[in-house]
Amino acid sequence: MDSFVAFFDGLEHRPLLRFGFLVSGMLLLWIIEGAIPLVTMHYKKTKARHAAVNLSFTVIHLIIHTFLAIFIVMIADWTRASQFGLIYWLKANVIWTIIISCLVLDFFGGWLVHIVEHKVPLFWRMHIIHHADNNVDVTTGLRHHPLESVFRGLFFMIGIFLAGLPMYGVMIYQTLVVFFTAFTHANLSLPAALDKAISYILVSPNMHKVHHHWKQPYTDSNYGAVFSIWDRLLGTYTTLDPKELKYGLDRYYPNEKDEDFMELMKRPFRKL
Repeated sequence: MDSFVAFFDGLEHRPLLRFGFLVSGMLLLWIIEGAIPLVTMHYKKTKARHAAVNLSFTVIHLIIHTFLAIFIVMIADWTRASQFGLIYWLKANVIWTIIISCLVLDFFGGWLVHIVEHKVPLFWRMHIIHHADNNVDVTTGLRHHPLESVFRGLFFMIGIFLAGLPMYGVMIYQTLVVFFTAFTHANLSLPAALDKAISYILVSPNMHKVHHHWKQPYTDSNYGAVFSIWDRLLGTYTTLDPKELKYGLDRYYPNEKDEDFMELMKRPFRKL
C-alpha cells in the first residue's frame, strides 16, 4: 500500500506519464469502438477530422489543468499543514482517504458542477460546446471550452479544500475519471445486461449517452462522471433505449457547425 500511495503522490510531477495514460486509454477505446459500435456515426467529413477538432479542445483543457495543478498542490499542502478538512476530522486511514477522495471529488467535480452548468445560463453557454457534438465517441470526453475547464477546476478545488484531500487521493481520482470519461463517451455496444449492472454503482456508456440525447429532459439527466449514485439518490437518473439516441442539440447551436472550431470557441460570448 505504501508504494501504491507513493506512486500516486508523485504522479502530479510526471505529466508525461499522465499524458501517456490518457493517450493509451483513448487509443484502446478508439479501436474497440470501431469493432463494436453502439450507433452508426455520420461524421461531417471523416472520423479523423472530427477527432482533430475534439482533441484540439482536449489539448487546451490539459494545458489549463496543468496550471490549475499549482493551486491544487497549494490547497492540499495547506489543508495538511492546518489539519483542515473531512479527512483530518475523521482521522481517516489510507483506504478511507482514497474512498472519501473519490466520492468527494466525484460529487463536486463531477455531478455538482455539471448540474450547475445545465441550470445556469452563463455556464450553459460554455457547456454547449460539449453537447454540440453530433457524433459522440471517445474523443468527445474532453471536448470542453477553455472557460469551462477553468470553471470545473474551481469546483474540483472546493472539494479538495473542504475534504482536506492529499495529493495521492486527488491523483487516484483524476486517473479514474480520465478513464471513465473516455469509457462513457466511447461509441461502445456492451451487452445490455452488463451495461445495466455497471450502472447501479458506476456510470456506464449507455447511461451517459442518454445525457447526450439532443432533447430535454434527457439532456438534463445523468450528470455523474464516475459514480451513478448521485443521479440515483438525487433524482436525476434517466434511461433511454440506445436505438432512440440522437446526439447534438435541438436548439442553442446549429448542428451543421458542430465541428467548426472557431464558432465553438466564440459560442460562450454570444447570447442563447
